[in-house]
Amino acid sequence: MNYNINIGEQVFTLKKEDLSSLDMIQTTDNQYHILQDGKAYQAELETANFNDKTMTIKVNGNKYEINIEDSYDQLVKQMGLSNAGSQKMTNVKAPMPGLVLDILVAPDQEVAKGDALLILEAMKMENVLKAEGDGVVKSIEVTKGTAVDKGQIIIEMY
Repeated sequence: MNYNINIGEQVFTLKKEDLSSLDMIQTTDNQYHILQDGKAYQAELETANFNDKTMTIKVNGNKYEINIEDSYDQLVKQMGLSNAGSQKMTNVKAPMPGLVLDILVAPDQEVAKGDALLILEAMKMENVLKAEGDGVVKSIEVTKGTAVDKGQIIIEMY
């Protein structure tokens, strides 16, 4: 198994054999002493997000933000599926019947994934509908105070 280690714009490939030949001793919970090619290094793990496979490490006092790609991540990237997170947004439909309390966008407005679009009241609860991707508002098909049915298009997107 190979790992791609991304540090800024640089990418390093690390093989499983490279890891097993590494002379490393853990000195504290998050600090390590490493010998590689006759050189000594002091490494400290500052932060780690194992879900995102990102880490902040400090080696001999220099801080590095790294991203680790295993063989699965590399295959997804090679197949072009890694861009799925930045998908273009489609029309917004009402997820449930309710009453439009507020419209937070306007026609021709650009929206990004996670932006609030509309507030819908359903079962006495206010629900903020957020953009599921990037896009531009083409038209708003409802007005404030309008009752909507589940599945009804409420915002058209480009």
